Amino acid sequence: MDLGDQRLDARAAVLLSSLGNRPNLSIPAACAGRAEMRAAYRFFDNDKVTFDKVLAPHAERTLHRMGSQPVVLLVQDTSEVDLTRPHQDVEGVGELDGGPRRGVLLHAMHAYTPDGTPLGTVSAECVNRMAGVSHAAEPRKRRDRNRKPIEQKESMRWLNGVRQARQIAARLPHVQCVCMGDSEADIYEVFAEPRCEAAGGPAADWLVRACQDRALQADEPNEPQAAWRQRRGHAHLRQTLLATPVLYEAELLIRGREAKTEVESRARRGTRQSRRATVTVRAATVTLRAPWRSDRRLPPVTVNVVLVREDDPPAGEAPVEWVLVTTLPIGTLAQVRRVVEYYCVRWNIEILFRTLKTGCRIERRRFEHVDRMLPCLMMYLIVAWRTMFVCRMGRDCPDADCQTLFEPSEWKAVWTAVRHKKPPKKRPTLSEMVHLIARLGGYVEHPKQEPGPQALWIGLQRMYDLAWAWDTFGPTGKIRDP
Repeated sequence: MDLGDQRLDARAAVLLSSLGNRPNLSIPAACAGRAEMRAAYRFFDNDKVTFDKVLAPHAERTLHRMGSQPVVLLVQDTSEVDLTRPHQDVEGVGELDGGPRRGVLLHAMHAYTPDGTPLGTVSAECVNRMAGVSHAAEPRKRRDRNRKPIEQKESMRWLNGVRQARQIAARLPHVQCVCMGDSEADIYEVFAEPRCEAAGGPAADWLVRACQDRALQADEPNEPQAAWRQRRGHAHLRQTLLATPVLYEAELLIRGREAKTEVESRARRGTRQSRRATVTVRAATVTLRAPWRSDRRLPPVTVNVVLVREDDPPAGEAPVEWVLVTTLPIGTLAQVRRVVEYYCVRWNIEILFRTLKTGCRIERRRFEHVDRMLPCLMMYLIVAWRTMFVCRMGRDCPDADCQTLFEPSEWKAVWTAVRHKKPPKKRPTLSEMVHLIARLGGYVEHPKQEPGPQALWIGLQRMYDLAWAWDTFGPTGKIRDP
């Protein structure tokens, strides 16, 4: 880390280790004494310590990890960081949704392999609504949005993510980069954005779940705007896809969720139970008709679309329906399956945000000003990634040596505490070590279930405490009985 001061750089390393070892404890509890606690708060209060500077070395190492992969999925998403305080407001934070809640929006782009292994965060930004949220009637807000250039909208963050993916593709020409987004990223400017930094350069693909039933380009390319407005029955995206034959059926695990508000009426954001759904898959290549913009003329865009639809949902449950718009090829059945499999990886960033909020408890950090909060937020985002990485590596590299990720004092202390035996001469595998750590966090062994992030982040904290005790009182510890 380069903060312009060697002492700050050294403090950053110590602090990241302290917070990572005890992610769900408060900063005073995670630090070793009052002096360390004061040093931590002085660190976050220093003007040289910023969100971007804390991110920079982690993003660079993420690119290094990406360089060894043939395909990388760059998943971007936005999550609310609620900093509402009952007694004292955090200075410098704006509104979240027009109500009493205060906080910032964290928009991050995280890199994953196609099998879901997290490689790290490549870019992140915080949206702070200091100007407030419009309280005008919905027709007025819609009219104002239509007249405002995208550069002045919050949705510009999705376009910035696509441009960032394009720059990464130019920097790593041997890696296929696929920028992914949920339905919030269904913005026509994203579809119309050039895929290459320069003519003939490496292209970045994208994959977006659509939320709008967009109109398709008319058969007459030069048809005047007034003419197609008067016409009825012009083709739309969804009805065109439903008219295509079913390519195959698949079974998907649909994860449950809780609605953010009790009055939520939108099916895609309402409460649902976890279940397995049988879906049909269709695909087509279409040309989208460009929407009207007040400040520019957008071109029509030809895209590939995959429709994943649950035809027979359980009673009382909204059917699953994904309309996936992409630049990835769909010429063969294997390519269509690949599009669906790639989109399923997107859920991992939701787990990352959950780890950040529940495991690292970022919303409970007590800072008086947002400028101190943001560097801490980025540091805990790195801690959350490491927890996810350890969890995934235990599945992807089960037979690797456990000292690939863990120090001798860590695995020996955990082995002794869980097995109630002396550490073996032959080191355990990485998978065995991850399971032992998860058992410290409440995981119960099951032949068909792997440990999850929650059990792992609790277990990792206990592991660090056991390793400290091992280094202090163990066979090679500094303190022994006389």
